[in-house]
Amino acid sequence: MAETRPTVWVSQPLIEAVIAPLRDRVQLRTTDAVTVWSPEQIAAQLASADGAIITLNERIGAAELANASRLQVVANVGVGYNNLDVTALSAAGILASNTPDVLTETTADLGFALLMAAARRITESERWLREGHWQQWSFQTMLGADIHGSTLGILGMGRIGQGIARRGAHGFGMKVLYHNRSRLPADAEAAVGAAYVDLDTLLAQSDHLVLVLPYTPASHHLIDAAALAKMKPTATLVNIARGGLVDETALADALAHGRLAAAGLDVYEGEPAVRPELLALRNVVLTPHIGSASLATRTAMVQRAVDNLLAALGLAGGPAHMPSAINADAALAARAALGKKNGKR
Repeated sequence: MAETRPTVWVSQPLIEAVIAPLRDRVQLRTTDAVTVWSPEQIAAQLASADGAIITLNERIGAAELANASRLQVVANVGVGYNNLDVTALSAAGILASNTPDVLTETTADLGFALLMAAARRITESERWLREGHWQQWSFQTMLGADIHGSTLGILGMGRIGQGIARRGAHGFGMKVLYHNRSRLPADAEAAVGAAYVDLDTLLAQSDHLVLVLPYTPASHHLIDAAALAKMKPTATLVNIARGGLVDETALADALAHGRLAAAGLDVYEGEPAVRPELLALRNVVLTPHIGSASLATRTAMVQRAVDNLLAALGLAGGPAHMPSAINADAALAARAALGKKNGKR
């Protein structure tokens, strides 16, 4: 008897307890070890798949979709989806999804942890101690910046930005300023204790500035040498959004020459590669894109991707029931048009 269950490719090892139940509903092709897939390999996997669960490591565009005539859905495990060419997916009638909401508080935790570690020179102090430099207590050893009562700036005020604002305003008595493409309603501002300002004011007044905005071509290197020059030399910069928002060469230069006190980075423009200039600096805290890396949150992210996949494949209510579709209207319209034209999908 011919197999009628849809075929699903899972591009990386994920949370097995969440993935395993899929075996009863689909033909599952999993990946046993972390793998760097070439564009050609991705194309080959998609060519024989009805659905895919992928991570930010896999880039999918028109070339990878060229022979994917069966593909109905790409479920991305992550909030951001710069790795997806949504226009190409929509044109091919392929649904795409992401995993928002479930990682908000965990990522906000990490952002605030980086802020505190950078401002109070935690990793720099630990390295100094481990290297044997602590021979005698000194009144001026590792003087950092206060967090309580200082001014917290947030660039990008979505769910994660609001989570950071709450931590600053309610937990540390910080004055919270923010800039966003659109201003929050007054009640939302009041709930998180934040005040809206223009970008130049945000840069100039923030003691600690956290980047939480989406990456787009328009926001590429938004924090460049000119923007850094507007910040206080005593300020801390934290990036938990996307590496391309920051001109890392300009940042390293500002940190090296005292024009900025410290930085905390979880994302990088060329990740997993990190610029040698940043690696050489002691006043920057570096983490390997772990904003959502708690077991509970990563489990919830994979579950959200699975729920999106099953709905898109018609195994759990249909595309209208996808928890977080990115392109449902455009993809379904294209799918209908393609169906009329060639009888597929």
